[in-house]
This record gives sequence, C-alpha cells and structure tokens, in this order.
Amino acid sequence: MHRRVGWLNVHAALVFAFLYLPIIVLIVYSFNGEGVGGFPPHDWTLRWYRLLEEDDALWSSVWNSALVAFAAVILSILFGLPAALALDRTQFPGKAIFRRLVLLPLILPGIITGLSLLTLFVTAGMKLSLITVAIGHGTALISVAVTEISAGLQKFDRQQEEASRDLGAGEWYTFRRVTLPNLKLSLAAAALLIFTLSMDEIAVSFFLVGRENTLPIEIWSRLRRGITPEINAVSTLIFVFSLLTIVLWYKLRRSAPHE
Repeated sequence: MHRRVGWLNVHAALVFAFLYLPIIVLIVYSFNGEGVGGFPPHDWTLRWYRLLEEDDALWSSVWNSALVAFAAVILSILFGLPAALALDRTQFPGKAIFRRLVLLPLILPGIITGLSLLTLFVTAGMKLSLITVAIGHGTALISVAVTEISAGLQKFDRQQEEASRDLGAGEWYTFRRVTLPNLKLSLAAAALLIFTLSMDEIAVSFFLVGRENTLPIEIWSRLRRGITPEINAVSTLIFVFSLLTIVLWYKLRRSAPHE
C-alpha cells in the first residue's frame, strides 16, 4: 500500500511538472538579464518589465483585449441567461437537441467557429474590427454562461419564487428581486471565466480581427520574428492575472449555496 501511494505521488509530480514546468521557465526568463539566451539564468533584472511599460503598441492591444472581453461577457450572459432559464424551467419539443446545440461551441474547435463567423460577416458585408471579434467571442462563450448559470439554477430554491408570486408579485418583479439576486454568484463566476477565456482567445480572433490587434494576436505576430524578453514579461503578467481570476472564480463557486 505504501509503495502504491509512493508511485502515485511520483506520477502526480510528473504530471504537474509536465503541465507547469514550461510556464515556470517562461516566468524565470522574464527576469533573466540575458533575455531568452543562456542557461542557467543569471543577472536578474526588471529591465524587460520597464521596456514593456514603454511599449505603447502592446498596451494598446491589452486595452483592445479588455474591451473585447467585457463585450463578450455582456453578450454571453445576455443570451446565456435566457437559454439556461429555458433549459431549467420549461419543457418544449426538441429540448434535448437544444441543450446539445447550446453547449456545442464549448467543444467545437475555435478554428471552425472563427471561420464560420468570418464567412457570415463577409456575406453580410460587415467590416472586420473589434466589434466582430467581440461578437465572435460572445458567440463562442455562450455555452460557458449557460453551464455556469444552469449550475446555479439547479441549487436555487424555487419556493422563494413561489412565495413571491403568492404574495402578489408579478413574474418580472419576481425575476428582478428574487431570481437574479440568488444567481449573482453564478453570474459573477460566469463573467470571470468568460473574461479570462476571451482574453486568451486566439483562434476566433485570428479570423475576425481587423487593423486593431488583440493581445494574443499581437504576441503571435511578434513571435514570428523571434522570442523577445518583453514577450516573456507580458506572458508572465497574463499568467498571474488569469491565475488570480480563476482562483476568484473557484472561490465564488465554493461559496455558492448547496442543496
């Protein structure tokens, strides 16, 4: 038994090393005085972060990604909330098919989503811009909103809504004052997860971006000319931001009431 536990620990350590060792190397080299060359790293410095602070093009792409992510959050929740309510509260013909179609973008390759949306926008005569990128992200991430909100609805005590209706409140008033407040943790968790996924999305953005780059596209375009220490620095900041967001999302999920 002790030998099995030992092997399990070794196996777990190898799995985590395989997953996170490249990220650790990237973070270490963002402080390396010789940039991406030389091993082991030495001459520790913050020079690359100072250069990053002066890189207007890179910070402009960060701002573009943030705008797109905020828009994607709004679009995904705006369409995901009614879809989750329909799946949880109503019975209608084709409900099983509707559920699978709503969740399909969650497993559909981003290149397929991006290419199909590009075809749609070109057919409609829309000019590619940050607006098309936001629509693409919002479309691809609706399934995330539906999944998170549906989980919150399954834990929701419907008797509160019934009590509100028995006391004379209308459907819209009950929705605003009872249903939405009880879903605030699920909505916040969905928003955090969608924002993080949108900030890191590159497959859909690649097909829909116009003249203004998002951060992943800006990084990808620079990597074609070679890895630079600034890329390591901004990637480290993205990792820290994503990690903090995911931890906050996890805490919100844990703090949600359980049945």
